[in-house]
Amino acid sequence: MRCSLHSTLNQYFVGLEEEDGIIMDDKFFVHESSYVDDNVVIGDGSKIWHFCHVQSGAVIGKNCILGQNVYVGSNVVIGDGCKIQNNVSIYSGVVLENYVFCGPSCVFTNDLTPRSRYPKGSENFIRTLVKQGATIGANATVICGNTVGGHSLIGAGGLVSRDVSDYALMLGVPARQVGWVCGCGEVLSEKFHCSACKRVYVLSETGILTMINDNGDDDGL
Repeated sequence: MRCSLHSTLNQYFVGLEEEDGIIMDDKFFVHESSYVDDNVVIGDGSKIWHFCHVQSGAVIGKNCILGQNVYVGSNVVIGDGCKIQNNVSIYSGVVLENYVFCGPSCVFTNDLTPRSRYPKGSENFIRTLVKQGATIGANATVICGNTVGGHSLIGAGGLVSRDVSDYALMLGVPARQVGWVCGCGEVLSEKFHCSACKRVYVLSETGILTMINDNGDDDGL
């Protein structure tokens, strides 16, 4: 087994078994090719696939999926139900709330002015918050220090250089808002109706979109 997983996990879980180099139990799954450092918390039902590295202090919530070649930096927090697709690096200072989707090869940063010769140290990393239900498309980049709003959608290849409103649809470089999306992911009509799940929203004078009727699903939208 090519990781220091046992000593940490035994602090949190019982009944841990290793089969053909793969860590499995009733709680979670870690593929044999992945490295999980000491002092990592992995929630029930989560799966960590091939060639991942999770560094010390990271917290991964319940029912998360980390695809191939995902890096999770020290003290990163990943909420419940998140899906991290292949080749994503989540650096120290990034917080993902529940049910965040990170598309393949999307990029996070934690330093606005990095220099190889003059490292700032982890205490000076800049925080990035991705709020509940947000989607970051494939190859999109999120510049550190910004907040990606709840249930917003960043289109593939977009560059997030400022805060994003809840439910905003953001496209381009730099990413600019071109519309609104429902919590289910469907683009809203001009009247802020969702044709897929029938939710209805209202836009305030201050530009805040709020759902005014639910479809009966208890999904926190």
